[in-house]
Amino acid sequence: MKEHAHSPAQALFRRLFVINALVFAAGTLVLALSPATVSSPVLLAEIPVLAIGLALILAANALLVRASLAPLTALTSLMQRVDLLHNRDRLREDGNGDLASVVTTFNQMLDRLEEERASASAHALAAQEAERGRIARELHDEIGQSLTVALLGLKRTRDRAPAELTAELEHTQEAIRASLDEVRQVARRLRPGVLEDLGLHSALTALATDLSQTGSVHVTRSLASVPPLAADVELVLYRIAQESLTNVARHSGAATAALTLAVVEDGEVVLRVTDDGRGGVREHGAGIRGMHERALLIGARLGIHSPPGGGTRITLTVPGTAKEPTA
Repeated sequence: MKEHAHSPAQALFRRLFVINALVFAAGTLVLALSPATVSSPVLLAEIPVLAIGLALILAANALLVRASLAPLTALTSLMQRVDLLHNRDRLREDGNGDLASVVTTFNQMLDRLEEERASASAHALAAQEAERGRIARELHDEIGQSLTVALLGLKRTRDRAPAELTAELEHTQEAIRASLDEVRQVARRLRPGVLEDLGLHSALTALATDLSQTGSVHVTRSLASVPPLAADVELVLYRIAQESLTNVARHSGAATAALTLAVVEDGEVVLRVTDDGRGGVREHGAGIRGMHERALLIGARLGIHSPPGGGTRITLTVPGTAKEPTA
């Protein structure tokens, strides 16, 4: 028959009981072997001896109990700092005696919470990507086509219009053409078709080129060839690069930015976006939290270094296990 394991409460009770029993047994043994005697009634000269003995017993008991409960102190500290966006923060389970079950249970709870958080984030981000794709298709197929039809109709009207209306019609044509370009750019940002058709390298190149062409930030790029990656890994790399560069253009006040993609030792893929802006990025913003959630989906590490006045460096490190398995 399998032995029934002690519950955490029983284990803690047993630990404290054993400590106190050992301390009192040691005190009783010392009293029995020592030449000290206690009169009845207690003499005044014997009170200091009793006080010293009691103080030693209490001190020994306090030290042993404090050392025994040290894992609970570490557990409390972990509870206060735990953040499901920064995973794998765990307590060591060895060396804790019968309190190891408490530590093990807490670590298992964190594992379940992180798995549930990752699963919920995966479903939410998948729904978000699907909605982005739907909106992008509607922009491209419906609004884009409607603007194209209006542009062609306006061209025919301009060809038959009197000369005094030609300049005004040409100006209207250019406004519609600019609107059509903006609709196409929004559709590309919502659904990176170039990522699906041409791959990560081309998608990141187009991303950096588009931002440079706006004239607000000059983006340099250094994109190394990477091994085949799973589709969700490529999408996370692209979205984090997109969010980072968008933040550079909108909030950093930077003049230049750099986008790099490299493969380092152990096959890790490293994406890095740096800028020369004002820095001081706060990690609790919605955009930063979204990047952390995306990184968790593929088991990647996201690091943000942003000292005030020193620019910002965002680094995403994807482990080698995120590679797409070969056939």
